[in-house]
Amino acid sequence: MEDRFGRQINYLRISITDRCNLRCLYCMPQDGIATRPRDEILRMEEILRAAEIALQMGINKFRLTGGEPLLRKGVIPFIKSLALWPGVKDIAVTTNGVLLQQLGGQLFDAGVKRLNISLDTLDSEKFRLITRGGDFKQVWKGIEKVLEIGFQPVKLNIVALRNFNDREWVDFARLTMDYPLHVRFIELMPIGTSWEMAGDSFASCQEIKDQIEHALGELCPKPKVQGSGPAEYYTLSGAKGTIGFIHAMSNHFCADCNRLRLTADGKLRPCLHDQHEVDLRDALRTGAGDEKLRQLFVKAVALKPANHHLATGAPAAGRGMCQIGG
Repeated sequence: MEDRFGRQINYLRISITDRCNLRCLYCMPQDGIATRPRDEILRMEEILRAAEIALQMGINKFRLTGGEPLLRKGVIPFIKSLALWPGVKDIAVTTNGVLLQQLGGQLFDAGVKRLNISLDTLDSEKFRLITRGGDFKQVWKGIEKVLEIGFQPVKLNIVALRNFNDREWVDFARLTMDYPLHVRFIELMPIGTSWEMAGDSFASCQEIKDQIEHALGELCPKPKVQGSGPAEYYTLSGAKGTIGFIHAMSNHFCADCNRLRLTADGKLRPCLHDQHEVDLRDALRTGAGDEKLRQLFVKAVALKPANHHLATGAPAAGRGMCQIGG
């Protein structure tokens, strides 16, 4: 599919649940969010049907997100079914890492080879604070496990937060010297509960890059890592991994956007930062045929904006990240 700005749309991010086992400060309130009743969440067979139509429309790359996708019952059989379809080029998962020790091997055997793991600090106490109770050691053991299994690439997603993890940016960069990890710094986006944090906590990727180079030496540009999306990659001399920067706010990457999102409650979302949504769930549940479902994908693509407007006054209202799909 091609949108009205000439961008090829070949990637669908599927949120398979709005539930999470952590309560990260920038993602959701302390008491959590009002999760949707279970009958409003797409069933696995409905998600497979949506993916089937996506394939017909030229989408061949899929990423499972949440909430925390590994919490969803039936996630392994779902991945196995999706991986068997001709035309599927790539299945990846974004996770907080809590369940990777338990499920890493099953994910790999099911057909997932790429993982994005959210990790905003290497300090156990800070990790407990930002996740409101999470166990850093549990997540780190999961990271070591998936590296041992052979997942490649394994990416660590770090939301850059001034006055929280700014003294750890260099430590994260050093990880790439010893591990084949792709450490990626992401600028804080004012979405949902992070809206109030965005002013005082925001740090630009340029600032992070400067700090790393001052401490560790020149960062050399690196070709794109598989499935890298909007990240710019660099490497330190002799490193096993790479360092990536996602300029979500300071230099947004909308001109190369190739994706749609499917929320856990069955809405096709053309843009993470735009409130437009196309209802796919009702069509799925009323037995709509292929052509009707294809037209809903066409409608969603037609609604994709040229770029987001977060830096110029986007509304603070609307769904949070965990409700849209991280």
